[in-house]
Amino acid sequence: MKRTIIIAFAALICSIVGHAASAGSAGDSAYARQNYPQALDSYRKALDTEGASSNLYYNIGNTYYRLGNIGQAIIFYERALKVDPANEDARINRDFVKSNIVGAPEDDSSFLTNIHEGIKSRFSPDTWAWLAFAMFVITCGCVALYLFTDRIMIRKTGFFGALVSLAVFIYILAIACQTANAMNDDSYAVITAPVSNLRSQPSTAGGKTDKVVPIPGGARVEIIDSLATPDDPNVSMWYEVKINNSSRAWLNAADAERI
Repeated sequence: MKRTIIIAFAALICSIVGHAASAGSAGDSAYARQNYPQALDSYRKALDTEGASSNLYYNIGNTYYRLGNIGQAIIFYERALKVDPANEDARINRDFVKSNIVGAPEDDSSFLTNIHEGIKSRFSPDTWAWLAFAMFVITCGCVALYLFTDRIMIRKTGFFGALVSLAVFIYILAIACQTANAMNDDSYAVITAPVSNLRSQPSTAGGKTDKVVPIPGGARVEIIDSLATPDDPNVSMWYEVKINNSSRAWLNAADAERI
């Protein structure tokens, strides 16, 4: 009886794993045959059975791009990078797709901000955490040299080494926290409509002071606030968004999807 239960349980596990693997493999096979609707359906099933992964998000992004849905393609590239910032393929494809968007707002981030973002994208949150731990050990070793050595040169080396390694440790620890928190951050969204109109006021009624600026699908925005407008017959929810870290406007929430 016990042997029968074990065999049945093992068969169930194998069935689940086999189904998950077949869903992902079927997506790869359909994609290779250029049957992109079927590939998307298979990848979506794999997403339900296997759960989220950077590579699966990347495959879905590629499929949406082949289907001509730029907004959804960028969303899934962004999600792939959200899970694993070091996914270079997803980064390259995302940047390529974004470079072909006509009329997208230009990035006005500072030089230092771009360098910091580039450093953050080198590794996953787990890798950054291990690097922070390694720098902490090095810092402790330098402190030990300073405290327990009599030779002046070694004490100086330990002192200045401890200062430098401590600064690096704090910076790497900050990156580890930022990359880990980014996985649960849903304050960014991508425009999924072909074109959406940014407004200076959360209303479609218009007015003399209302400014309307079109923004193309695929553009990324940061959501600052949201406002429900049940009395507006055209838009039931607005997002107050930030574009390029500076300008703010109101966006029809139906025209965007959170990453």
